[in-house]
Amino acid sequence: PRGTMGVGTVHHVAWRINDDESQLQLRRELLAAGYQVSPVMDRNYFHSIYFREPGGVLFEVATDPPGFAVDEPAESLGQSLKLPPWLEKERALIEQNLTPVTVRKP
Repeated sequence: PRGTMGVGTVHHVAWRINDDESQLQLRRELLAAGYQVSPVMDRNYFHSIYFREPGGVLFEVATDPPGFAVDEPAESLGQSLKLPPWLEKERALIEQNLTPVTVRKP
């Protein structure tokens, strides 16, 4: 029997892949093996495909590029909350629900 989503369960497992070309090749192989694979999804910081393994676990395969420096300089990564464009309208709600993080300087 399939489990039920809830607290303490895994939503999905993400794997990384080098680039778009490698991801498209893997997608073709998965389709040829009979898996139902999503189209490539542009997640702003990476491109993802999704499929379920026979036990029902959702797998994501995400590319390294374009990377997290797509909307801010690498030297300032992590200093402010960056959201993909489709989540900007939710910024106030997201920020209000975040636990503050304090980063100690070395």
